[in-house]
Amino acid sequence: MAATETPICDFGWKAPDFRLPAATDGREIALADIAGERGTLVMFLANHCPYVKAVIDRIIRDAAELKALRIGVVAISSNDAETYPEDGPMAMKRVAEEKGFPFPYLYDESQEVARAYGAVCTPDFFGFDATGGLQYRGRLDASRSQAGAPGLRRELYEAMRQVAETGAGPREQIPSIGCSIKWKTA
Repeated sequence: MAATETPICDFGWKAPDFRLPAATDGREIALADIAGERGTLVMFLANHCPYVKAVIDRIIRDAAELKALRIGVVAISSNDAETYPEDGPMAMKRVAEEKGFPFPYLYDESQEVARAYGAVCTPDFFGFDATGGLQYRGRLDASRSQAGAPGLRRELYEAMRQVAETGAGPREQIPSIGCSIKWKTA
């Protein structure tokens, strides 16, 4: 499985709006519904991806701590569920409930949201300031397809804490790496 890296952060790029169904209960959730007072984190995840599986507990930990800083958090799965059924709504609901996600887990069946964001891999993190300007497009930490050692620098958390406190993300960011988005065939 070839890994894909995210592009560098385009500081100030505005978060595209969306309205997607939550896998857990089907209710429609828009960007405005989850936007935080001090920033917003939009994550593209996939249940089957070994990169996501390796760090999902760290993502959950960091998301809960970011919410305490008034950062809104949401996860989106955009993979083709016909080809990868473990990334479809039923499996998403099961994983979200088993893991106790502290954030909504939305399904982007049309893949329009992933395209609008320019998402390229899972996990792919988009950290926005309070006005919806992009401030972080880096990695969670130095983990790869295996979880890194405990105590790794929490790059995503630190960056979003900085955004919450100052409105600006760090200028130096290391790209996230993961499985490519599984696009539908034309």
